[in-house]
Amino acid sequence: MKRLIIPLLAPLALLATAATSVSAEELNLYSARHYQTDEALYANFTKQTGIRINRIEAKEDELLERIRNEGAASPADIFITVDAARLAKADELGLFAPVKSKVLESRIPANLRSADWFAFSTRARVIIHNKDAVKSADVQDYEDLAKPAMKGKVCMRSGSHPYNLSLMSALIAHLGEQKAEEWAKGVVANFARAPKGGDTDQIKAVAAGECGVAVSNTYYLARLMRSDKPEDRKVMEKIAIVWPNQKSFGAHINISGGGMLKTAQHKEAAVKFLEYLASDEAQGYFADGNNEWPVVSSVAAKNPALEAMGKFRADALPVATLAKNTAIAQKVYDRAGWR
Repeated sequence: MKRLIIPLLAPLALLATAATSVSAEELNLYSARHYQTDEALYANFTKQTGIRINRIEAKEDELLERIRNEGAASPADIFITVDAARLAKADELGLFAPVKSKVLESRIPANLRSADWFAFSTRARVIIHNKDAVKSADVQDYEDLAKPAMKGKVCMRSGSHPYNLSLMSALIAHLGEQKAEEWAKGVVANFARAPKGGDTDQIKAVAAGECGVAVSNTYYLARLMRSDKPEDRKVMEKIAIVWPNQKSFGAHINISGGGMLKTAQHKEAAVKFLEYLASDEAQGYFADGNNEWPVVSSVAAKNPALEAMGKFRADALPVATLAKNTAIAQKVYDRAGWR
């Protein structure tokens, strides 16, 4: 397996060379995933098929910009990233090619795929709260974060971040744009501080008492739960996790996924790779690499942290719907004053 990590502004001549040097037994993968377990994932694919993977890793926006700059000459066959909003951005740019596969259609639930891209693992966006400052009974739903009782207690990351854009996209689908905006304004009014940092920062702020409640993707919590650092374990001792909206539409679900690009020179290999990611073996590697759940229902996640979080009702909203609402979601956050 050949792995390249190339800066965004690297000469396109280098990529052109890569494009002309590949054979029919190679696959060019652009990936925004950076997990150690993915090494075994790719190595096993090569072992099973004989197809060598040439991988370029970078941040999502850098990869998308690279693909756009390369145009029709792009060597990329597959694009993999995290979050439906990012996949939606690639879709809006017209980068994906439709994939017809009975394997993918039979193994990946309909709500976790579109005509152009597929989810291969899922995570949930849950409510967390300081055990001493907020009661679980008071934050059972996302809507509770906007109630006056949470005044000065809510910490959040930026409204422009894809994770929150996807959450807002789901709320728009369930509540309607007007009520979703009312919710956003209510949350802004309850901020303990201006939005900043990532999910782990929100978790630590809740544990420290800087705020009483926040939201986080489950894999950030799982990382802290599986950490050997005493300080991480202390953080988890101070907070509680709530599965939101269990009596209504369920906890918001997001994904890691990918699809074949229109520029793909190795279409047969690309489809084989996507189908491999839906195999039992690959599902375990792909999901556990980021403490997520497999999308294939017959594959069980062997992750002690996820198991400790317990079972929950997941939102069955199609991820393609999240993608369609992303632009509206940003406008809603902007009007609400959520920076």
